[in-house]
Amino acid sequence: MSIEVRVPQLPESVADATLIAWRKKPGDSVQRDENLVDLETDKVVLEVPAPAAGVIKEVKVQDGATVISGQVLAVLEEGAAAAAAPAAKPAKAPERRASSPETRNAAPAGGADKLAPSVRRLVEEHHLDAAGIPGSGRDGRITKADVLTHLTAKESTPPAARPAAGTHPTPAGARAERRVPMTRLRARIAERLVQVQATAAMLTTFNEVDLTAVNGLRARYKERFEKEHGVRLGFTSFFVKACIEALRRYPVVNASIDGNDIVYHEYYDIGIAVSTDRGLIVPVLRDADTRSFADIEQSVGAFATRARDGAITLEELTGGTFTITNGGVFGSLLSTPILNQPQSAILGMHKIQERPVAIGDQVVVRPMMYLALTYDHRIIDGREAVQFLVAVKDALEDPARLLLQI
Repeated sequence: MSIEVRVPQLPESVADATLIAWRKKPGDSVQRDENLVDLETDKVVLEVPAPAAGVIKEVKVQDGATVISGQVLAVLEEGAAAAAAPAAKPAKAPERRASSPETRNAAPAGGADKLAPSVRRLVEEHHLDAAGIPGSGRDGRITKADVLTHLTAKESTPPAARPAAGTHPTPAGARAERRVPMTRLRARIAERLVQVQATAAMLTTFNEVDLTAVNGLRARYKERFEKEHGVRLGFTSFFVKACIEALRRYPVVNASIDGNDIVYHEYYDIGIAVSTDRGLIVPVLRDADTRSFADIEQSVGAFATRARDGAITLEELTGGTFTITNGGVFGSLLSTPILNQPQSAILGMHKIQERPVAIGDQVVVRPMMYLALTYDHRIIDGREAVQFLVAVKDALEDPARLLLQI
C-alpha cells in the first residue's frame, strides 16, 4: 500500500519551511520512524519520520524548496515485502551508499550513527566527508566545533595540497573570502532584531548583585542537592525564582502590548535564552512559579542539550512572558539585551567577578554580577523597571526571601 509522506502541521506562527536535505532516495528501504528528510523553519530544524516500514517510491519535492503544512513530500510503499526488496540486490545497494555524499555524511566515523541537523548542514555546505572528521562529542559524535576545526585545518593547508572539490584555486597573493547563505533561523533572528528596534521604545537600566549568599547556599547544599535530585544546583534556578517574585510585585513587567491594549499575564512562562550552533533560541519554562529549584535546573539543562542537538520542538519555543539571558557564560561583563517581542522586558545576567565593594565602613572583596533589564518604555516606566531590578537584587542577596515570598 502506498502512503503519502507529508509536511507535519506547523504552528500558526510558522508559515512555511525549507527542505534542507533528503536522507533517503527513491528505492531506499526505510524503517518506521526513521528520519527521511530535514525541514528548517524560522526556529528549529524538524525531522520528518517514516510513517511505516517500506521503500521510498517517489520524491515529490527537491532540496531547497519551500513547503507548507500538509504538503506531500514523498510516496512510501509500505509492507514487509517492499521493505525487503532492496535486499535482493546486495551488490548494488552498497555501491549506491558508497557513491552518495549524503549517505556517507549520515554515518560518520567515531562511533556516532547520526549527525545533528545543524552539523549535517555545515558538513554538506562545505562538501565534506564526515567519515574523515574526528568526533569529540559524546560517544564519538561529531560536533560543530569538530567541523569548524577541520575546516580551519583545511584552510591552513597550502593551496597546492588541497583537493579541488569543484572549486577554483585562489591565485597566489589573493585574499580569499567565502559566501554562504543565511540559515532561515539566522535570517529570522536578523528580521526580528531589526523589527524590535523599530517598534519598541527600548531602554536599559542596570544594577549589581552580591552573590555571596547564593554561593554560600550552593556550597553548603550542592552535594546533597545533586544526590537527591540528580542535577547540579546552578544559578539559573535562583534567578528564575527571584524574577518571579519581582514579577508578582510589578506585573506590568510581565505584560505585553496587543494593539492599543496592555495584556497582563497572570502566569509566568519564563524564556531561557540558549546559544546553539545555528543561533540563539529561547525555549520557554511553562508555569515557572509552580516549579521547584530541582525542576527548573533539570528543565533548563534538558533545554540546552536538546537545543544544541537540534531536537527542541516548536511548541517549546512559542509564547513566554519574560526572558532571562546569560552572557556571563561567554565572559560578558556588561551588555544591553534586546527584547524578545511581544514580551516587554528581558533580564541580562553577566559574568561573576570578584570585586572590592564597600560594606559598612570596610572594603571587602565579593562575587559581584552586573544585571541589566531592558524594557519597553511604552508601558513600563523607569520607576517600575528600577524597582523590579532592585527586587531581583534583594531576593538574590537574601535568598530566604524566595522561601518566604517577601
